[in-house]
Amino acid sequence: MLFDISVSAASGIEAVTKRELNKLGIEDAPAKNGRISFRGDEKTVALCNLYLRTANRVYITVANFHAVTFDELYDGVYSVEWQDYLPADAKIIVSAKCNSSALMAYSSCQSVAKKAICQKTCLKYGVFPSETGSRYKIEVSVLKNVITVSLDTSGEGLHRRGYRGLVGDAPLKETVAAALVELSVWNPERPLVDLFCGSGTIPIEAALIATNTPPGIHRDFDFLHWQNFDFSFYEEIKEKAYAEIHREKDLYVSGFDIDEKQISLARKHAELAGVADIIYFQRADMRDFSNKRKRGVIISNPPYGERLMTRKQIVSLYEDLSSVYSRLEDWCIYILTSVEDFERIFGKKADKTRKLYNGKLECRYYTYLADKK
Repeated sequence: MLFDISVSAASGIEAVTKRELNKLGIEDAPAKNGRISFRGDEKTVALCNLYLRTANRVYITVANFHAVTFDELYDGVYSVEWQDYLPADAKIIVSAKCNSSALMAYSSCQSVAKKAICQKTCLKYGVFPSETGSRYKIEVSVLKNVITVSLDTSGEGLHRRGYRGLVGDAPLKETVAAALVELSVWNPERPLVDLFCGSGTIPIEAALIATNTPPGIHRDFDFLHWQNFDFSFYEEIKEKAYAEIHREKDLYVSGFDIDEKQISLARKHAELAGVADIIYFQRADMRDFSNKRKRGVIISNPPYGERLMTRKQIVSLYEDLSSVYSRLEDWCIYILTSVEDFERIFGKKADKTRKLYNGKLECRYYTYLADKK
């Protein structure tokens, strides 16, 4: 069966997600309003959930219509042949988000949509859903009076790889960390260092990329529990994915942090991710870093001063980071920060900047290339 599929991605990294889709053989995939849309079948849904490193979720779009009243919203949702998607015991969870529309009360949109879904399934099965079965998360997006109703195939967000059960201070989402690596010049033949590794997310995502380990290989997805879909082929896909994982003999990925508790977390997370043997973590002060290897790449998400440090401490930290970088021969450095005058403090104009979001916080990703030093 063919579906209208879409994947969501954080602002600023849609281009990276589209490149990932291209590698999966999905070429015609326009991006609009934070979603990248394309056509595909059950196998496409499975591959996107298993392999996409920078996407947030994978959706099946079941309806798209115009509505300015709750009656129109109800009719549009009711028009969907919900029995094609939901069994009689479906546990239905409806969420809504509203923007620039006549319908702006998201709680009311949720209630109206769920009522329409339940009454339509009751028409088919003769009873209202018992909600004792598998979870079906349905999103109702209201944007400029256009309603998009989507079935969330992922369940938990795709950033939840399964290795980070414990988190440290100011955690960086796995999807964003993967995007930082993908947006850099790094490849497995070059050293990669994170000088502020925290709980280890950037080095771990780099190691997963280097070993060709699918980010969803160790986790579960909602679609695997759906009765009205045939995903019997999924185990075969996973077996093929496992067979394609490889180890780089000379891989050099390291993470440093001044906090021993964070380093302990990083080691534990790397172990859960299956890459503990190929990442070197050590408690160390960034100011003491030096390395004689050539063509190295630093990718870091240092403190911004939002919660953990004062402005004076941030300025001193970034000035010292600049000094460390100036001592490294033929290295590139990539820094994600929300500090607006980072370039002035760092003492160098970046070769490139990109606006990204760390959660809801607007940041810039600063690129300093070795050949421009």
